[in-house]
Amino acid sequence: MRDFALTLSDVSGQGLGPLSFALVPGEIAGLVGATGAGKTTLLRVVAGFLRPLTGAIRVWGLPVTHPAARRLVGFARDTALFPPSLTVREVLMYYARLHCAMSSDRAPFGLVREALEIAGLAPSADLCIEMLGQADLHRLNLAQAALGGRRILLLDEMLSGLDACARRDLRGRIAALAASGVAVLITSRDPTALERLAARVLVLRGGRIVRAGPLAALLGERVLEVILDAPPPEPPPGFRVTAAGIEAPLAGRTVEAALALCHAHRLPVRASRVRVKSLEEVVLETHDTH
Repeated sequence: MRDFALTLSDVSGQGLGPLSFALVPGEIAGLVGATGAGKTTLLRVVAGFLRPLTGAIRVWGLPVTHPAARRLVGFARDTALFPPSLTVREVLMYYARLHCAMSSDRAPFGLVREALEIAGLAPSADLCIEMLGQADLHRLNLAQAALGGRRILLLDEMLSGLDACARRDLRGRIAALAASGVAVLITSRDPTALERLAARVLVLRGGRIVRAGPLAALLGERVLEVILDAPPPEPPPGFRVTAAGIEAPLAGRTVEAALALCHAHRLPVRASRVRVKSLEEVVLETHDTH
């Protein structure tokens, strides 16, 4: 298991589970699901803030409760609260001194400089927290989580509430950390925020993983949309009714075969098109069918 950065084996409790999955070094995995699905709870359990009732969590083969393992895990909360009167540099210095109290291999000033560079906060280093905009608050949250060379990052809603430019900047910084071998588990209430970042997606519902897979495979699913002149009394097998007509996934069948089924049911087809599913649709389908 030392080949994995993080492993969860039959973890349950705190409304979760049982859950089993693993992250390899350099992987970015997205954790998605409706509000209350258990995303934040899972991050808190992995971070060691909550104890599972059963199962095991290991960091590079060590129990997550081991002091050496704890030093490898960084956690960024959904809503980070920093003292408003302190500067960005002072906040990071506080975390750096805590880190150095447990491991004296680096000087606090060096850790702060590195964290500022990772998060792109050097220009704002001497600003008070109360002066920061939303984007810089997110960057500070990332900086404190990554400070000290953490090798696993647990990022809760790191991309939420940002404009397109700030989101792209943060995505790039998270991707750069992953490229250096850091494993990332990131949640988002907006699945589309992860479509250009996560290589794999875990869909949670009721504290359980109900679907998982490479993002490219999940988004590679094709859907046939059929526009009808009038709503059908009953859709053909495998189709569902939409506002404009009906639609169905094309898993294992051709467009021609699906349209032939519509004609066999004497449906007034006006037009049709094939599109690729979005991650949001994958999440909604999972929620509706379980």
